[in-house]
Amino acid sequence: MSLFKDMLQSGESVFRDTVPLNYDFQPKVVFARENEQQRFAIAIRPLFENHNGRNVFVYGPPGVGKTTACKHVLRELEDTTDDIIPMYINCWKENSTYKIFYKLCEDLGYKFIQSKKIPELWAMIQQRLNKKSVVFIFDEIDKLEDTDFFYTILEDIYRKSIFLITNYRDSYSEMDERIRSRLNPEFLAFRPYTEHEIAKILEQRRDYAFIPGCWDEDAFKEIVEHCCEDKDVRVGLYLLRETGNIAEEKSSRKITPLHVAAAIKKAQEFQIKPQENLEEDLQVILSIIKDHNGKKIGDIYAAYQQMGGELSYKSFQRRILRLQDGRYISTEKMTGTDGNTTIIHFASHKKLTEF
Repeated sequence: MSLFKDMLQSGESVFRDTVPLNYDFQPKVVFARENEQQRFAIAIRPLFENHNGRNVFVYGPPGVGKTTACKHVLRELEDTTDDIIPMYINCWKENSTYKIFYKLCEDLGYKFIQSKKIPELWAMIQQRLNKKSVVFIFDEIDKLEDTDFFYTILEDIYRKSIFLITNYRDSYSEMDERIRSRLNPEFLAFRPYTEHEIAKILEQRRDYAFIPGCWDEDAFKEIVEHCCEDKDVRVGLYLLRETGNIAEEKSSRKITPLHVAAAIKKAQEFQIKPQENLEEDLQVILSIIKDHNGKKIGDIYAAYQQMGGELSYKSFQRRILRLQDGRYISTEKMTGTDGNTTIIHFASHKKLTEF
């Protein structure tokens, strides 16, 4: 047997196209989200008849296809009609009224807007959008510094549907009552994917991204299992890409479980949403948890109060859930002589949450 038979030659690659391994890649078919997309379509349908559409509040844990499903509906909308304008805003990047209005103006094709103020930008947006109907998607709304622009949109745009996307159901209750009463959305929860659904999604992306036959089936199954443990498709996409990179570094034509093991080990050092990107109150709570690792939630709340924290216990619990959803911490339910309690553990190893 030749020592070099299974080695990649110059110019060879196990990859066919790495773009499908990006989380924001839009596949032609979105698996396991047909019902949710149908709900989106129903909300938009009145716009086709020149009536006001419905609004939808979309929530669920990270990596379950909320953004992908919404963007897929927008793409189909663009292919169907020119009379409804799709507008997508990532509130992680555009987190204030000015930034959002500026981005909307850019997407609408306006030039020379650098010196414009908020009222001027809004006048331009209103003039353009009120000539047609519009679907707004505001993604990661829990990152917004202010939400006053929602009131403006609800009052001044004639025919629209507004989709709000977040990991956190309680983001809605934290909005201004005036906005909530006018928004009056339907609520749509995205459940986590099943193991079968995760396997189908990763299989689709694998077949798009890699040359046929380069994946050992046991290696691929290992990535699916690891992704199911994290319940986040983005983990699987990251591991597919990193495993391919490691195989290429080893000049291997075949991707094996050894390459997967190396990628998983490397993954422990990867974190895209670092702690400094958390809101200030979450950073404070996280630092307290780190200092009181393995303690009861009541003890951690007492430490929080001693440091001058002003959140109520219920609000504090909601922050704990957010940190848990982001996998910065883990929780453990315990039953003792004093009843049930929750033990909180600081996640010392870094997590794959977004890329």
